[in-house]
Amino acid sequence: MRFIAESGLWATEAPRDAVPLTAVLEVSGAVLSWTVDDPDAPVHMAFTDPVRAEWLWRIVGEDGHSSIVSALAAPPEGQLDVDGVSFDAGALEPLRRLALGHWLRRWWPASYRDGIVELDDALLAGELAQLTASAEDYFADGTFDSDVAELLAPHAEVLTALARLGDPRVSELVEACTELAEDTGISIETPVVAAQVGTRDDYALVAGAGAAGGTAEAVARGVASVNWAAVPPRVFDAAEGTVDWQVETDGAVASAVVRTQLSGPGSPAGIAVHVRSGGITGAGQLDSTGTATVALLDEKRTPVTETLAWSRDWRETAVRIGVDIGESSDVRDRVRAFARMRLQRLGADAFLAEVLAAESDY
Repeated sequence: MRFIAESGLWATEAPRDAVPLTAVLEVSGAVLSWTVDDPDAPVHMAFTDPVRAEWLWRIVGEDGHSSIVSALAAPPEGQLDVDGVSFDAGALEPLRRLALGHWLRRWWPASYRDGIVELDDALLAGELAQLTASAEDYFADGTFDSDVAELLAPHAEVLTALARLGDPRVSELVEACTELAEDTGISIETPVVAAQVGTRDDYALVAGAGAAGGTAEAVARGVASVNWAAVPPRVFDAAEGTVDWQVETDGAVASAVVRTQLSGPGSPAGIAVHVRSGGITGAGQLDSTGTATVALLDEKRTPVTETLAWSRDWRETAVRIGVDIGESSDVRDRVRAFARMRLQRLGADAFLAEVLAAESDY
């Protein structure tokens, strides 16, 4: 097995894909990652502290564990080979599924336009809590992905409400979460006021919010897409072309009105918006409906006049939602294809939230 120096750490040589295609899990002493749409791709393992990876013997054997820890004691420079060692894919499978569950919460491409159903986050978090508790031997140290209480606490009331819907599979999961919650000091009990449970119809209504245009005459208009890695999860419709923009004037100066299509329970309020067309720029923030009106400034940082707006070619205008992160639409297409495949062909690793989404009529 070959290890290479990567960002100051020893890591396996397995290649990694783009961030939205990568399922990641932090365990004691290492960060594991898999390419979600390539079941044959090997695990990528970056060791943050090989000595703390006390679970390593479970996937390489005791001799392999000793060999790796001894070899990785050297400063991470260049590469090194550890002979006679390989990972047990079967032993890694529970960790891969746990990583996939976290990926589903972050990257699932829910879209009213594309017909990809939203996954119930409470059910997904509940099942992840169960899997995390079962894998406690890999979390001797507290890690980003090991906090069961953090998974359950935000969803306690919703889980109780879901249990009332009468699906025995949901009731069984909620019962297991209730027992686990008691061990972590969280109370999952019947709330005084029933928690609201979102449905796909709710998300369909949200998806159309803010779509109506204003009365101002548009100087120019266009369409852009959201880079998923640039924004929080469960806020925007994950289809392409879900950002509509137009340049408007009030008779004196010009501004850009940006409208995004939403999907899911997250709020777009406060998410950054940037508009650029050559030397003309503008920055603002979305409101709770996913809309922003952005003042436009020229190269001298003065407001763009109506005359300049009408005389300009706006065809090269770029609109960015969120932070400045590059992302290929091909990557997003792969994620959508993977999501559709999982709903169409439920495998042994399917989560209950996926099963229920596949059973629903969108």
